[in-house]
Amino acid sequence: MSPASGSGVVAVLTTAPNMEVAERIGETLVAERLAACANVVPGVRSVFRWQGAVSRESEVLVLVKTTSDALEALRRRIVEVHPYDVPEVIALDVCAGHEPYLDWVRAEVGEDS
Repeated sequence: MSPASGSGVVAVLTTAPNMEVAERIGETLVAERLAACANVVPGVRSVFRWQGAVSRESEVLVLVKTTSDALEALRRRIVEVHPYDVPEVIALDVCAGHEPYLDWVRAEVGEDS
């Protein structure tokens, strides 16, 4: 696919309070074929405003690779399993990439895989 048309692959960012929760979220999404891969990245330091105060927390980033077709189901599932009241779920379109990897992501997500 050309970069202008997009790849159909989406990278989704979410953060978790610790490794256990981050790994559980990633494993759930991959096991349920909502994602092809979830990278769990420890050592994230988040600074954010919550309930009128600036907070600083150690978190774990989960970088999830999925398809645009599975994005809404993936978003719903993250919200269901996440301990935060308002979990981060940010989706970034992958406009281009290594085509064999993108093919693998598309093949691993969904029921037809």
